[in-house]
Parts: sequence; structure tokens; C-alpha cells
Amino acid sequence: MYLSTVSRPVTDQPGSGPRRHPFAMVSGNVVALGTVSLITDVSAEMVAAVLPLYLVLGLHLSPVAFGVLDGVHTGATALLRVVGGFAADRFRRRKLIAGIGYALSAVAKLGLLLAGRSIPAIGAVIAVDRLGKGVRSAPRDALITLSTPPEALGRAFGVHRAMDSVGAFLGPLAAFAVLLVVGQSYDAVFVTSFCIAALAVVVLVLFVRERPSGEVTDGPTGAKVSVREAFGLLRAGPARRLVLAAAMLGLATIGDGFVYLLLQRREDLGLRWFPLLAVGTSLAYLLLAAPLGVLADRIGRLPVVTGGYTALGATYLLLAGPVDGWPLVALVLTLYGVFYAATDGVLIALAGPVLPARLRTTGIALVQTGQAIAYLISSVLFGLAWQAFGPETAIRGAAVAVAGVLLLTLLLLASPSRSTTRKVLR
Repeated sequence: MYLSTVSRPVTDQPGSGPRRHPFAMVSGNVVALGTVSLITDVSAEMVAAVLPLYLVLGLHLSPVAFGVLDGVHTGATALLRVVGGFAADRFRRRKLIAGIGYALSAVAKLGLLLAGRSIPAIGAVIAVDRLGKGVRSAPRDALITLSTPPEALGRAFGVHRAMDSVGAFLGPLAAFAVLLVVGQSYDAVFVTSFCIAALAVVVLVLFVRERPSGEVTDGPTGAKVSVREAFGLLRAGPARRLVLAAAMLGLATIGDGFVYLLLQRREDLGLRWFPLLAVGTSLAYLLLAAPLGVLADRIGRLPVVTGGYTALGATYLLLAGPVDGWPLVALVLTLYGVFYAATDGVLIALAGPVLPARLRTTGIALVQTGQAIAYLISSVLFGLAWQAFGPETAIRGAAVAVAGVLLLTLLLLASPSRSTTRKVLR
């Protein structure tokens, strides 16, 4: 996958040196980071594909308890994203900080073996795994933005997320294969997942460059980023609005585990087929991530994000609607994949141009932290709603929340200031 061509952004700039191949899509650094994400997602999705079954059906967790653990899975270590992002900007060691995050997530897979059936121990291991994801995400995405010209960010993130989704597609298949070979042995899934995650760390060390050629810096040469400068991001109008919008969108998003459990419960799917539900979502994500990234560069990123959350609302409505059988399964998994393809990388691509290069990692971390904290709240609230009112009522409420939050987001980001609107929408 061209790992030896870790180089400058693909788009030629005046005075930027020799012209690149016109058909090159993205820089080698983006491809290398995409390969790391691909391998890591195989590992992560192997565990994610079996964890809801293990917790709800194996350990008999209530919807509220599962909601808490699912929220911890994404949101409990959210504030550490900002710490990791700030450290990466201050010391300009984005690759090192990202590597620490990938290593933590790899070790956490072995921790699941030691946790046994202890819910507190499982929660602690999940927190360590998400700590790793929180630490690595912002430095990784900052490296992508610094390896790519602003006008091609949607394409770069689309290619990266498409590679990432290949891993998400293969992970549940790998878990399914392991379970077929060894039976209902979750330990075998966890060990295999660790070995794959360790390979991703090796690829990161060997092929990702710390400072992509052509990286732009702001401020005095060699000056370290200060805490005051980092907090100053929230005083800037575009950055503040993006963080607030990301938090609101996270508040309207429930966990994948809930979506798949609702689908399995409604269609009475066999337990061994449960890991394959994530495969359908990942396939749609894989096919659409790069095209929607290119579309976002052409028509604007905010319209594509809006379309993604519209698909999410439709997914929730289908889970409580009259459609059933395989048409329901196909529609839910396809629309859920559209949601991820239209929002995951595109939202960060939308944020990139409004953040200064020397604070890019910190700014991206703030956006991701806003989403993660809101996601933690939404998972707990959805678990409570499920237990109090039933799954159908809870998912209808989630669909209404998506519609309300999406309207507020459009009002927030479509600023009346023309200059700001151009920066945010593009």
C-alpha cells in the first residue's frame, strides 16, 4: 500500500517543488496512517463484535449497566484526549503520543483475559482501551491534516476512514471465524485481537513520519505551545462553535451495541450471527467513505455531515417502525454505514481549516472530547430510557433527539457572518 512513499501532500502548490503524479490521491503519510488504523480496527472490532453478547447475554447486565459500560467505552477518558492533544502540540511529538495510545489499546486486549467475569475489572480494562483511543485519535488526525492541503482534506479523511473501515469490516469476520473454530471461547478472540493490535504498533513505528514534509507552523519558530494559547482556542468563534456542535451531535448518538442488540432482539437472530451485523455497517462505510469525502470537498462539508445525521435518524426510526425481516436488517445496516461514512472523517475535515497548525492537535482533541463526553451521557440516558419505557419508545426518543440536535447544529454552524460561514462550511 505504498508505505515507502510517506511524503508530502498530493496537491501541487506554487513553488512547492516537483509535480506529483496527477492520479495520486493522498500523501504516503495518510496511507501509512490508514494502514495502521486498518490493522487496529481489525483488532478492536473483533472485541466490539462479541462484547455486547458477552456482557448482556453472558454476564446478564441490565440495559442501564450496559449503557454505563458502553459510555465508558467511548467517553470516560474524554478529557485525556485534550491532554494528549496538548502534549503532542507542545512537544511536537504527534507520532510518539499516537504510538502510546495504540500500545495502550493493544495491552487492554490482554486485560480482558485477566478481568474474568468481574464487571468493575471489565470496566477498568475498557477504560484503558478507550484511554488509548483517546490519546491517539487527535495526534493521528492532526498528522493527516498536516500532510494534506486544506482543499483536499475531505478526500484525505475519506481515504483514511475507508481504510479504517476495511478493518472494521474484517474484524467481526475474524471474530466469527475464531468462534467457529474454537466454539464460544471469548478468550481466544481476545488473544487474537492483541496479536493484531501489536502489529499495528510496529507499522506505525516503521512507516509513519513525525513531521510530514511541507508542514506549516504558526507563531515563532521553536516556540512551545502554552496552556493559555491552547485555552484561547475556545475564545475563537469558529472553533468554539465546532466544539459545541460536536458535543450536541454526540448527545444524539447512541452506541453501536444498542443498535445491534435492538436489531437482534427484534429479528430474533441467532447469537452466532450477531458479530456479522457490524460487517454490514462496515461494508457500507467502506464503500462510501472515500466518495463522500470527495463530495464534501466539492459541495461543502456541513451538507454531507447533515446528510449523515439524517441517515442516523432514519436508522433509529426503522428500528421502531413497521418494516421487518431481511429488508429491515439491510436498511438499518446500510443507513448506519452511511451515517459513519458521512460524519466520522468529514467532521474533522470541517474542523481542520479553522484551527491553527501549531494548535491543530489540541483543537481536534477538543472537538473529539466534546463528542465523547456527550456520548457517555447519551449512552447512560438511553439505557435508563430502555429500562423505564422499553426499547421501542427509547429508540423513537433518540430519533427525535437527532432531529432537534441537527437543527440546532445547522443554526450554530451556518453563521450569519459570511467569512466565518465560508471557513466552517468548507
